[in-house]
Amino acid sequence: MTRAVYVAAAEAGSNKGTIALGMVDLLSRQVETVGVFRPVVRAGREDNLINTVRSRFQLGSPYETYTGVTYDDVHADADRAAGDIVARYRALAGRCDAVVVVGTDYTDVGAPTEFEFNARLAADLGTPVLNVVSGRGRTVSEIDAAVELSSRQLAQHHAQELAVVVTRAAREPVAIEHPTPVFVLPEDPSLRAPTVADLLDACDGRLFLGEREGLGREASALMVGAMSLPNILDRYTEGAAVIIPSDRAAALLPGLIAAHAAPGFPALSAVIMTGGADLPVPVDRLLHSMAVPLPVIVTEHDTFDTATRLSAVEGQFTPQAGGKIDTALRLFAEHVDGRLLLDRLAIAKTDVVTPLMFEYELLDRARARRRHIVLPEGEEPRILRAADVLLRRGVARLTLLGDEARIRAQAAQLGLDLDEARVLSPFDGELRERFAHEYAAVRAHRGMTVELARDTVTDVSYFGTLMVHTGMADGMVSGAAHTTAHTIRPAFEILRLGLVSSVFFMCLADRVLVYGDCAVNPDPSAEQLADIAISSAGTAALFGVDPRIAMLSYSTGTSGAGADVDKVRTATGLIRELRPDLPVEGPIQYDAAVDPGVARTKMPDSQVAGRATVFVVPDLNTGNNLYKAVQRSAGAVAVGPVLQGLRKPVNDLSRGATVADIVTTVAITAAQVRDDEPDPGRADGALRRPVMR
Repeated sequence: MTRAVYVAAAEAGSNKGTIALGMVDLLSRQVETVGVFRPVVRAGREDNLINTVRSRFQLGSPYETYTGVTYDDVHADADRAAGDIVARYRALAGRCDAVVVVGTDYTDVGAPTEFEFNARLAADLGTPVLNVVSGRGRTVSEIDAAVELSSRQLAQHHAQELAVVVTRAAREPVAIEHPTPVFVLPEDPSLRAPTVADLLDACDGRLFLGEREGLGREASALMVGAMSLPNILDRYTEGAAVIIPSDRAAALLPGLIAAHAAPGFPALSAVIMTGGADLPVPVDRLLHSMAVPLPVIVTEHDTFDTATRLSAVEGQFTPQAGGKIDTALRLFAEHVDGRLLLDRLAIAKTDVVTPLMFEYELLDRARARRRHIVLPEGEEPRILRAADVLLRRGVARLTLLGDEARIRAQAAQLGLDLDEARVLSPFDGELRERFAHEYAAVRAHRGMTVELARDTVTDVSYFGTLMVHTGMADGMVSGAAHTTAHTIRPAFEILRLGLVSSVFFMCLADRVLVYGDCAVNPDPSAEQLADIAISSAGTAALFGVDPRIAMLSYSTGTSGAGADVDKVRTATGLIRELRPDLPVEGPIQYDAAVDPGVARTKMPDSQVAGRATVFVVPDLNTGNNLYKAVQRSAGAVAVGPVLQGLRKPVNDLSRGATVADIVTTVAITAAQVRDDEPDPGRADGALRRPVMR
């Protein structure tokens, strides 16, 4: 049976989009397929919220699948429109495990009140209502009255109220007594701020300079630049969009672009040139030969018309507004009891694990513990963009290594919010001296001295690893701009517990499998294979995968012989001896390990055959080819490599890592941190209580 919830607000400006996104996010972690449905949409243009959900949560069906009728249809024949809405909703619900229905946007659907229209529609669809009430500018008693009125209207039209969410509330606590649960979200100005893409649409503009990626920036203010450049530079504020006439752009635009990139000046969100006039050829050639780090928009409208249009724009969710989406999801997660809502909806978690569900599970684990992760490549743009996402989502506390002025300036130019991140220089005198003594002590057996160590520890990989070693950070992620050897050598020297190995999480369409070791050990011995298997089972369990170990070989059971098969057979025996609690089978071929039909033929009495979850390969050649073959041929998402065998987690990124890859790796690293480790920074070996030092 499909579970659904109807997100409805009693008035405009309630920010119900945040609640809709939060509900889709919540449900996506519980069930395999989630849909979003807008009963009424505008004719002639696609709905931004639908496209945002489709993009963010990877919904594969066409846009029209998620819509009911248009406002024109409702005006023409409300009863017929209601019937069409129900039919289209049922068609979508038949293909989904859960659906979030998002009510109308107060553009007059022809009912006595629009909220009553939504209430009746929710009753027709049989979906409980998440009642969204704006708290903006209201006292607690006024909010209480608004909640009571909207709840009464829902009851009058036979709609069931699931819970109430008060949005845009003042920062002080708001306590409302009500028969259903009440959640309160504080006002967050960034959710109302328009993005540069919103401004571009509002003025019918086109991108003249800069990259399209910059259209997702939020514009915190508007300024009409009708003065000389010195006066504009004195008056514009952080995140402002400056409107200038095109016939003065030759005098103003180069200076504004330079100020945006210069330390000590606020970063702009955009420049909008009005009037559509062409720039002088030499100025145009100069600007187009530069790497302009700022969106510059041209519109045919005049300055007054453009300023009027843009001042009326309020922020909305679009697929490009990544920062706004991350802020909304964090706000929902922090202030709404998702478990309580799921219980009220009676939604049980499915046994199926999709790649998206696995990603959310990682983020949830990390967010619940808020570990402190150091990112040594603090001046790499992808790292900065990932840090912005991680901080907005509350996944981890972060330290970036590098020159603070450069990092802060670059973040501002990219439109990123890194205020919560700590920035450290690896040449910090006090820490350099401390780390030199620490490293010299750890490597004294290799002849390391404090004098030599002073140079070594300024390398960002060594500096970051020593932060982890001394308890200043819980884990480290690097490799976006450095080789694997450069990233993990310090960890091998300083944090190694025993054999270091790796696993990949292979996210198939309906489950997650663990492959090890596919990245570190070229030709492990039988003893090392047993170590890898036991470590891989522990890593699997840490991330919610029930470990059933398949020791892979080209032979199954006793059917083959030879040195390679014997190595796997010996390793399997060692595992059973060392960890009799772990289900393990080997040697076993991949098909017998994963396919129940083949398993019934080859190993009918095995507890592992046909249902293995942890696959241990005999050598690196096999492992690397195996994971890449499955990744490419089966369309699996490969997450890793995740290192194991270190005292504290350090993980390596591919130099081609995307921002999403970095976010996922940081979440994995945070989830790997153990609560019971002694703090290496404490002489008494007391258990660590990680704090931002």
